[in-house]
Amino acid sequence: MSNPTVTAAPANKTPVLVAICLAAIILPLSFVSGSIATPVISRELGGSAQALSWITNAFMLSFGCFLMAAGALADEIGRKKVFIIGVSLFALFSGLIGFSSSLIWIDLMRAAQGVAAAAALAGGSASLAQEFEGRAQMRAFSMLGTSFGVGLAFGPFLAGLLIAHFGWRAVFLSSMVIALLSLSVGVMRLNESKNPNAAGIDWPGTALFTAMLALLTWGLMEIPSKGTTSVEVLGLLGATVVLLILFVAVERKVRHPMLDLSLFRYARFIGVQALPLSTAFAFVVLLVLLPMQFIGITGMNEEQAGLMMMALSLPMLIIPMFAALLTHWISAGLVCTLGLVISAIGLGWLSQAIASQDMFAALAPMALIGIGIGLPWGLMDGLSINVVPKERAGMATGIFSTTRVAGEGIALAIVGAMLAGFVGQGIQQLSLAKDSHTASLAVQRLATGDLHQALLELPSTNALQLTAIYASAFQHLLLWLAAITLISAAIVFAALCLKTVPTEVSETLCEPDQ
Repeated sequence: MSNPTVTAAPANKTPVLVAICLAAIILPLSFVSGSIATPVISRELGGSAQALSWITNAFMLSFGCFLMAAGALADEIGRKKVFIIGVSLFALFSGLIGFSSSLIWIDLMRAAQGVAAAAALAGGSASLAQEFEGRAQMRAFSMLGTSFGVGLAFGPFLAGLLIAHFGWRAVFLSSMVIALLSLSVGVMRLNESKNPNAAGIDWPGTALFTAMLALLTWGLMEIPSKGTTSVEVLGLLGATVVLLILFVAVERKVRHPMLDLSLFRYARFIGVQALPLSTAFAFVVLLVLLPMQFIGITGMNEEQAGLMMMALSLPMLIIPMFAALLTHWISAGLVCTLGLVISAIGLGWLSQAIASQDMFAALAPMALIGIGIGLPWGLMDGLSINVVPKERAGMATGIFSTTRVAGEGIALAIVGAMLAGFVGQGIQQLSLAKDSHTASLAVQRLATGDLHQALLELPSTNALQLTAIYASAFQHLLLWLAAITLISAAIVFAALCLKTVPTEVSETLCEPDQ
């Protein structure tokens, strides 16, 4: 039970909304800018392909692992307090990254940054729910979603612009500045609130869940260098299964679980969880892979790559609002299904542009993917609440947010392993490497878009050969992503559009709004 909301004039609440929305902008901005900065960090600091991939994966992994725990902590000790701590630490870690000269230190700080991001998002969202009510609350959360869209849409371009003119450190220092602006407003204007009936944090469940995700991601990221049959990979994946079993056992016995497993008896709840997973494979992974393609393989500078990426991300500013309008005529479930089908078509089209190595031909299919993903993106947060009984909405949104963020990190690891596998097949077929160790190093470099280092590992080859191998591998990957997106569309349609499973929740998913 939360504290009653104290109403006030809308003008008095504007600084609160500004503070939380500023924090919301820097979270996706930090994610996408990391992928733009990785190639130039590699040139300056060096490092293995695996260590470089953790610049993005460390942030996403810790963000996803600690989101639900941060929400419980906000209810326990205070939403404003958790928000302020999260934003403060985010600013601190961003500054430390900006002044770092060690890749390992950057990876560690990115993981810490993800924990801070989880606290900022959990505390900020909960504070927003307390500060506003009724239609004002709906508008406030709409602005929060728009802020995420702004960070996502302009993040690649802003990162490219900063790197081109000021270097990669400016990317992280700019995040620090925005976080400090958010903090300066939030400290003065946010009101403290907490849940007097909070049940505390499920520490055993949180520890098992975090360790499980970390080992799973680690195991997937080891596949490109060690192979799927290596003892290390099999050990990590086996340990993941053991932790999953222990996690389920603990959550079924603990009085106040981190994850209420009984929610999974709702077919529509499962269908909604498929939405963030499908957007991760169809859209989010491209925010990392395409900049590597444009910069490391094609030879564009960071500013040009950022401009190219806007074709993919700009529709996210407009289409989510259009999706809400569409629900007046067709059901939300059908809108989401349609969006995933459009994205799958765009992925298939993009695979042909990549195969022809015509980057400007990639702009139209990138825009189509962004349009398609924008449809479920604008609806899935609301659906996460509507598919369960009202009294369980809080837990449902926590699970949904965790599925979204943790799923993005896992999707990145899976897709990275798949791309490395396809690149490895190309190098093996042409017998370009003298030994398996050299081949493994070349595969890791080329799969992360580092054409220059791959050429150093394979001096008998030329750039045209390796570029053709990468293009073929990326084409195959995009076709697989299109297939995964179509399968996800089928799952979403079956779970959200077919009235075959009786539930105790609203049927509005199957019908248009009146």
